[in-house]
Amino acid sequence: MAPSPIFARFFIMSTTTRVRLRFAPSPTGPLHMGGVRTALFNYLFAKQHGGDFLLRIEDTDQTRYVPGAEEYIQEALRWCGIEPNEGVGVGGPHAPYRQSERKELGIYRTYAMQLVESGNAYLAFDTPEELDQMRNTLQASGTAAPQYNAVTRQQMKNSLTLPPDEVNRLVAEGVPYVIRLKIPRNREIRLKDLIRGWVVVQSQTLDDKVLLKADGMPTYHLAHVVDDILMEISHVVRGEEWLPSAPAHVLIYEFLDKTDVMPQFAHLPLLLKPEGNGKLSKRDGDRLGFPVFPLEWKDPFSGEVSSGYREKGYISEAFVNMLALLGWNPGNNQEVMSREELIALFSFEKVSKAGARFDPEKARWFNQQYLRMQEPERLAASFLQTPEVKAVLEKHPEHVWLNNRKYVYSFCELIREKAQFVHEFWSLGSYFFTEPETFDHALIEKKWQDAVPSFFSALADAWQALPEADAATLEQSFKSLAAEKGLTPGHFNQLIRLAVTGMGGGPQLFDLLALIGKERVCGRLKNFRQVNA
Repeated sequence: MAPSPIFARFFIMSTTTRVRLRFAPSPTGPLHMGGVRTALFNYLFAKQHGGDFLLRIEDTDQTRYVPGAEEYIQEALRWCGIEPNEGVGVGGPHAPYRQSERKELGIYRTYAMQLVESGNAYLAFDTPEELDQMRNTLQASGTAAPQYNAVTRQQMKNSLTLPPDEVNRLVAEGVPYVIRLKIPRNREIRLKDLIRGWVVVQSQTLDDKVLLKADGMPTYHLAHVVDDILMEISHVVRGEEWLPSAPAHVLIYEFLDKTDVMPQFAHLPLLLKPEGNGKLSKRDGDRLGFPVFPLEWKDPFSGEVSSGYREKGYISEAFVNMLALLGWNPGNNQEVMSREELIALFSFEKVSKAGARFDPEKARWFNQQYLRMQEPERLAASFLQTPEVKAVLEKHPEHVWLNNRKYVYSFCELIREKAQFVHEFWSLGSYFFTEPETFDHALIEKKWQDAVPSFFSALADAWQALPEADAATLEQSFKSLAAEKGLTPGHFNQLIRLAVTGMGGGPQLFDLLALIGKERVCGRLKNFRQVNA
């Protein structure tokens, strides 16, 4: 009789089952934007269903631990507004939430030995040299992917091939060993993925994964399953790089007799480089000039600094909105969505199986959209902290315009239509605060006429006499004077802009003139006339 297939339980939510998702990064360096997206999708689904979002630190590989990485992860999630309601930094009923601390409680060894006692795992005493010899022998025989599996384990030094008294002796003498999962032969393993549908794998393609290392530290394969069981996780949402290992994880649930609490799986597509031909990496960001990390990161070993979206001037909500649409869409043409809309609309059914190509231009576009929606107070606070403004205030702490809160608010509202980032405000509109010192002489030569000097003088006098100087009044006065003198208004628009701002483009002309104020505008017109007489 053929062995029966193993089916991953397709866990259906009910009103009696609380939705609980976790983000479980490793503190091996800065959090990649792909990791932020994984956290985001976990968060959105949890919040949509009134559930819990946990932060767990999976630091089982102590050799790759990087100082400061855990703190970076927490700060990055805070900046993105993807904050857990349980876990590291928050606490909760399942503490501790660092696997290194849970290891000290003996949790993982207990479960590993349960698998050994049930015959679904075994002790392996092979040395690194013996493992290398096995792989080299297999490669020499033409095996493409040599691995420790149901066939090769019969020729290795483990508790399946050694007599029990020899195993006991080796353990008693403290000979190092690992505990490996005993993958059954000729079994079909099926799991239902929320994104990819049914995934079918033959057990002979799997290796006997290490569950517990010689130092007693669990590997990811055992630790995350045990923690997900004990923390009552209902859905495991992670990157597609874990999909090949998922069948082994299904087996662990079965061997622990925990298939009734096995979570649903969702394996997210990769984030691809802008060319679409591979996984997005820091090198791509360095090459093309965009960040791949949410926050700036300084490597504690090399001192190398990697740029972050926060320090580049991105608005956190724009960054999150952009990430949400990398591999998911709401099923309509809407792109700009609030946090509440993302929570309401998110579903795994609309997550793509294919990789999502990152477009740095689109990221800037998102920031521009959010810039235009920001409250003036928030924009003004950011603008006043830019290096250019701080330098001016350092020299002139009582600067009349930079210290005029209402004026700065109005400036930010006006100039943001031309900007993608707050740090561009000063270069685009410094003339709102200081008189321009340079002008586009090529444009002056192109536009200048004999009628310009007298018209500028008359225009300054007309505007000076206005009781009100809002945009509409200034524009009407200008057009009336041009008609009176038989001149074409359009010919003078750019020269007026140039005289007042020093630039050939910018916000709507009469809006900016109204904000600068008729006194300063008229003074600049007269000065421009004299300089270019």
